[in-house]
Formats: sequence, C-alpha cells, structure tokens
Amino acid sequence: MTKSASLLLLAFPLLAGCTVHTYSGGRPPPRTTVVSSDGSAAAGWEQLGVLTVNGSNDRDSLPVGRSEGLFAALRIHVNNSALRMHNIVVVFADGTTYSPDTRLVFNAGSTSSVIDLPGTRRAIRRVDFRYTDLAGGGRAQVEVWGR
Repeated sequence: MTKSASLLLLAFPLLAGCTVHTYSGGRPPPRTTVVSSDGSAAAGWEQLGVLTVNGSNDRDSLPVGRSEGLFAALRIHVNNSALRMHNIVVVFADGTTYSPDTRLVFNAGSTSSVIDLPGTRRAIRRVDFRYTDLAGGGRAQVEVWGR
C-alpha cells in the first residue's frame, strides 16, 4: 500500500465536513453518470455537483434538490489541489441531517471511500461543507457523487 493510500485510510475516520465555492444558490449543472470504458454506467454513481474551493478556511453548500433522485451513499472526489475537509453535513429533503463522524485530507485527484447514508434511499436537499486548503494548496475542485 502506498504512503498516500495509508494516510487516506488513517485520516478517513476523522472526516467531519468541508465547504466549497462555485454556486451562489440556484441549481447545479446537469449531473453526469460515471461511465466505464465499455460505455456502461459504473455501479450507478451520478455526479450531484461540482464546487470550486476558494483556497482558505471556509464553508459552503452544494444544492442537490428533490428532483435529482434518491440516494443511499455518497463519494467525494477532489481535483487540482490538496484539501482538508473538516465537516460534511447531508441535509435530506425532509429536513433531517446526517454528518458522518469523519475527517479527510485529500490529495489532488483522490476520492473518499463510500459514505453510506442512514436509512433507506432518500432525496438530498443539499450537502454542506467546512474545509481548509493545505499549505501550498490552491483552488481545489470538489465533486460530490451519489448512488
């Protein structure tokens, strides 16, 4: 196992949130589906939105919306720069929330493990994040995927 993979596995139980900037309200762009090399959907993962982190200690929300579907799990993917997520709060359509008791440090190009959501598949209203960039980091792009 590589050093970065080991660090990610050790850091995952500490993830508690993250926040990112790009949308100032309104609906995110249309979602895409992960597609494998043979053109089939890969395990049903759909992109719920993309945010660009402003590169400091901050918090933001990614609007998802009731019409986007029902989900039982999330994954976070970070591009372009390293990022420390302090808190993630999933707000469901019925107003209830779920905050996984974890904290993550992402390298550019890394993806979280699957974050299973409690209960049955549900509509997600938004995902709230609290984050900081890492020393020498820049503007990270955060993708949220649902299954």
